[in-house]
Amino acid sequence: MGENQNNNNSNNSINTKDFVIGSLIGGIVGATVALVLAPKSGKELRGDINQGAYQVKNRASDWKDTAQEKGSDWRDKAYTTGSELRRKAMDSTAQLSKSASFKTKELTNSVKGKLQQRRAKEDEALEAAEEVADAIEEAAEEVEKNNQQAETETTTTTK
Repeated sequence: MGENQNNNNSNNSINTKDFVIGSLIGGIVGATVALVLAPKSGKELRGDINQGAYQVKNRASDWKDTAQEKGSDWRDKAYTTGSELRRKAMDSTAQLSKSASFKTKELTNSVKGKLQQRRAKEDEALEAAEEVADAIEEAAEEVEKNNQQAETETTTTTK
């Protein structure tokens, strides 16, 4: 039972606290609404409305000017950045083209050199093969001569 009483006291103090805070907020809101909605003469009300509209118009004009300035700044920055990027891209492209051209020429010259070396070796091998063929023909002719001489000698000696 003692525990229930402590909970009730705790709840009562929270409810009282909430009531006081709610009363203060309600009083402030009520006073503000009363001041805003207090009856004024038509002339005063029109003056307040005109003044409020003029202030809104001035703020809108300031915001428009700020937006135009920032838009102009951003446009200039975008143009400058775009121009720089275009220039860098063109420089990179030119450099890559030069590099590719140089590498192509270098590779072409390398292939030409290797091809000339291979042709030179083939020519040397062909010359060597022709020399061997000539030497074989000469040797065959010499062997044939020797055979003919040997035959003639054997035929003369047998007679």
